[in-house]
Amino acid sequence: MDAEVTVDAGGTRLSGRLTVPGDATGVVVFAHGSGSSRHSPRNRYVAQVLHRAGLGTLLFDLLTAEEEVHRGNVFDIGLLAGRLAEVVAWVRAQPATEHLPVGLFGASTGAAAALRAAADPALDVAAVVCRGGRPDLTGASLGDVRAPTLLIVGGSDRLVLGLNRAAAGRLRCAHRLAIVPGASHLFEEPGALDSVAGLATDWFTGHFPAEVHREPLRDVRPY
Repeated sequence: MDAEVTVDAGGTRLSGRLTVPGDATGVVVFAHGSGSSRHSPRNRYVAQVLHRAGLGTLLFDLLTAEEEVHRGNVFDIGLLAGRLAEVVAWVRAQPATEHLPVGLFGASTGAAAALRAAADPALDVAAVVCRGGRPDLTGASLGDVRAPTLLIVGGSDRLVLGLNRAAAGRLRCAHRLAIVPGASHLFEEPGALDSVAGLATDWFTGHFPAEVHREPLRDVRPY
């Protein structure tokens, strides 16, 4: 399936696009960064590569157009993580994806939201990938993440690289810091985004279970 969808996240209607290839082995929910949206060309490119590997994706807007006007919302990681948790619950309720393991792909501030959401064991996230992320904004819950986590950072993105190195030292789950040589924060250099997509694909396919026997999703905690 490939369809525009509307997700009810705690009473807020969020727009998205759900794509699920035939015989999909998992689904990845994208959390975009500040100043971006579900139309991010970088996330859409990564999603296309995941589709070819047999993975479904949901690209959606974390905030409404009205909410984006207020910059404080963009950095309200508790708000964003709560939205993400609601969206994961929605994915688990859809006939095309209810049987699939769920991974999270977060960019920039969306990475902090993904990590905070993944720290909730009730959400049962199978794997997390962060691209140019801000894991330092995750807060104390960073050490509670149990899902295998891949941190992808550009080698020339020195500030964010330092933040990710510090975060890797605080993670207690299986994790890896992958540095793309010569890449800047937006991975605009030739081949840089290909590297991101390849790393993400390998991480998700390597950590999604081959067979899934899922229990009903329990109540997730507030963020």
